[in-house]
Amino acid sequence: MGELIERWRDAARGAGATDPAGVDRAGQRLLAGWREPHRHYHTVDHLTAVLDVVDGHAAVARRPDLVRLAAWGHDAVYDPRAGGDANERASAALVGTLLADAGLPAGTVAEVRRLVLLTAGHTVADDDPDGALLCDADLAVLAGPPPVYDRYAAAVRREYAHVPDPAFRAGRAAVLRSLLTLPALYRLPTLRSRWEAAARTNLSRELTTLRP
Repeated sequence: MGELIERWRDAARGAGATDPAGVDRAGQRLLAGWREPHRHYHTVDHLTAVLDVVDGHAAVARRPDLVRLAAWGHDAVYDPRAGGDANERASAALVGTLLADAGLPAGTVAEVRRLVLLTAGHTVADDDPDGALLCDADLAVLAGPPPVYDRYAAAVRREYAHVPDPAFRAGRAAVLRSLLTLPALYRLPTLRSRWEAAARTNLSRELTTLRP
């Protein structure tokens, strides 16, 4: 995990952090959350995948280091029993506190919190390339090859093992339908042209398996 923590340090320094010890404490606290045993999809592997997309397309962002920090924070709190956008709000609050304690400017902290909250509904304004990059990176798994997508869907089911099958099927189907009704799953033109069709095929395929 040393390389991953170094990526956190680089992003925090690039965003203006002034307390190296606070940066390290924040990174370790976030990593502890990503390693929680009840997680099966929202794990360090997901964090790494999101960061890789952000790094690969950082040129489109206005402040790529803030997008990286938001990637670290976007599932910092993940409780499958929480409702609505409770996880995103708790994640934004946690990462905001950690970044403030690490000496980041208040405006930077507020922007990272804003980006994290976007991942609740993945609704992004047309003039928000940083939000678009984060949300597109978060949804990248939807466009994976069918075996990769199926492993993702199975991991999500394990995270909701406490939910009876009929209720899970109904809830998951509602999530998939809401994604399919979006005008576009991906906002950045390059990623949309590469991923949109595959993601919609995967979502539609899973939806058919959830019908009674």
